[in-house]
Amino acid sequence: MVEWIESVDQRTQLVGQNRLELLLFRLSGKQLYGINVFKVREVIMCPQIRKVASGHGALVGLAPIRDQTQVIVDIGHAMGMEPMSMDERKYVIITEYNGSMQGFLVSDVERIVNLNWENVLPPPDTAGCDNYLTAITHDNNRLVEIVDVEKVLVEITPAGPEYNYDGESVSDEYNDVKIMIVDDSIVARKQVKQVVESIGGTTELFTTGREALDHLKALVAEGKRPSDEYMMIISDIEMPEMDGYTFTTEVRSNPAMDDTYIILHTSLSGVFNKAMVEKVEANHFISKFDPEILVEAVKNRIAQVDTAE
Repeated sequence: MVEWIESVDQRTQLVGQNRLELLLFRLSGKQLYGINVFKVREVIMCPQIRKVASGHGALVGLAPIRDQTQVIVDIGHAMGMEPMSMDERKYVIITEYNGSMQGFLVSDVERIVNLNWENVLPPPDTAGCDNYLTAITHDNNRLVEIVDVEKVLVEITPAGPEYNYDGESVSDEYNDVKIMIVDDSIVARKQVKQVVESIGGTTELFTTGREALDHLKALVAEGKRPSDEYMMIISDIEMPEMDGYTFTTEVRSNPAMDDTYIILHTSLSGVFNKAMVEKVEANHFISKFDPEILVEAVKNRIAQVDTAE
C-alpha cells in the first residue's frame, strides 16, 4: 500500500484546480471514510502495539514504525464507536497533522480517489454541531464521510492551557482590526477566533472558500473593497466546495479584491507549502496551530498597514 502514496510533485499539480485526492478507508462497518492524501505518509499492516496508560480509551498504545515510536489512535472509538477488535487483520494510516505524527487504526483501506472540491459538501445541518465530519462526498454512489481529524485529536490529547495574550491590545495600536476566518473545522475556527479576539481584534467566520468568496463578491457589488473591510483573511486550505488555494486564486484574479491580504493556515505539512503559497500568490503561510505565530502575523500586518499609511 505504500506505493499508493505517489510523489508530492505529482500531487501539487492539483493545486489551483480545486481538486483533491482522498484515501478511502473503513472502520468497523461498511461506511466509507476519507482523508486527504496530502496528510498521509504511508499505510501499513498494523504492527505490534504496546499498550500504555492514557486518559482516553481511543489511544490504543505505541508502536515502533520506521525507527520511531508512533501513537496509535482508534479513530472510530474516538468518534463514539465501539473499540476496534484486534482479532482480525487491521491497518494503520500514518498521518501528519499540525507538525505531529500519529497512526490511525482502521479495519480496511480501499483506494485513492481524485475529486473536485465542488463535489465535496459540508455535512448536513441535521448532523448537529457535535459530529466528527468536516464534509461529505460520494464515490460510485457510495457516501464518503470526511473526518474532522483536528477535532478528534483535540479531544483525545490533553488540552494545553487556554491562550492568554499578555501584550498590548492591537485595538490600541490600530482602530479597526477586523479579520475574516475561513475554516471548515469548528475546532480550528474557535482556536483562531479566540487568539484574534484575545489581542483585541474582531472576527467574522466562514466555513468554506465558496461562502467566503461569495461574501467578498457581495461587498464588491456594494461598491466596497474587501481590503478596506478586512485587515486580513486567515484561510484554511482543505474546505468543501472550494479549497483555500482556489479561493486565493479567485481573489487574486479579481481587480476589485486583488489587494486583499491572505494567510493560508493549515494542518497540511510538507516541503511543498512555500511553492504552493507562491503559486496562488498568498501573502503568507502558517502551520496549525501556534497562537504565538498567529499573533505575530497579525501584528506584522498592522505594522505593514501603518507603514503604508
